[in-house]
Amino acid sequence: MGKQASVVLSDGVPGIYSPLPFSDTVLVETQQAPEAEAVIILECDSVQRTKLSGLEHHYLINIDHHATARPFADVNWIDPDACATAEMIFRLAREAGVKISPEVATCLYTAVLTDTGSFCFHGTSERTFSLAQELVRCGADPVSIAHNVYFSTHISKMRLLGAALTSLHRDGTLAWMHVDRATMEHCEASDEDCEGLVNYALAIQGIEVALFFREEPNGHFRVSLRSKGLVNVAAVAAAFGGGGHECASGCGVDGPLSVATERLVAQLRIRGYDAHVQ
Repeated sequence: MGKQASVVLSDGVPGIYSPLPFSDTVLVETQQAPEAEAVIILECDSVQRTKLSGLEHHYLINIDHHATARPFADVNWIDPDACATAEMIFRLAREAGVKISPEVATCLYTAVLTDTGSFCFHGTSERTFSLAQELVRCGADPVSIAHNVYFSTHISKMRLLGAALTSLHRDGTLAWMHVDRATMEHCEASDEDCEGLVNYALAIQGIEVALFFREEPNGHFRVSLRSKGLVNVAAVAAAFGGGGHECASGCGVDGPLSVATERLVAQLRIRGYDAHVQ
């Protein structure tokens, strides 16, 4: 298309995604990138969410598929019917006549795989598998991608998982667990190691909603919410300024843990969810 693009991610590339093509070219600050004509923001509900400075001075294009997405940019393309933002990028490339290389197909397939919860979340449809098939035809290797995503866990994350499971609580069809900063330090774990731990609580038979609380250095808690479909956890997260998918969302809430837990449970009850219903 005759354009040069720089990818900037304030948190850097997570370890499980470091094998992806082009991961070594990702920048962490806008100052490292050449002056841009426009900025395309993916899967963020505001400029502030990017944690990057100076973006508001550019022409902004917002591409998102979350139902909780907000139209904050000059151009907003929000499609909650898309299974992943990667699906939207694929459609855009096709419309623009851009050839999908094996490297691009690998990145897009990885995004579809992870953003659909391994094809488990609501919104996964025949179209989703058609997209996955097309990306494989373009050169994505589903086996190697799955190995990189699911079979390359750091030992620090496994230690953290063990600690989190010792905090597991259940109330009817609701389960939650947490890790505090002392536990993270003891396990030599990073924030990245917390990714996906909530799914172990959701995997319990009879559980419909799972919560995972991660304490931040300031005593604030980041909360991951997961649902098997009975509850729209995106709506619950939105009540605390967060958002995401109906079955996978996140938000932040003030501590202490007991107060944070009660606030989340209360919000679930407000929305008609009774944890004791089996």
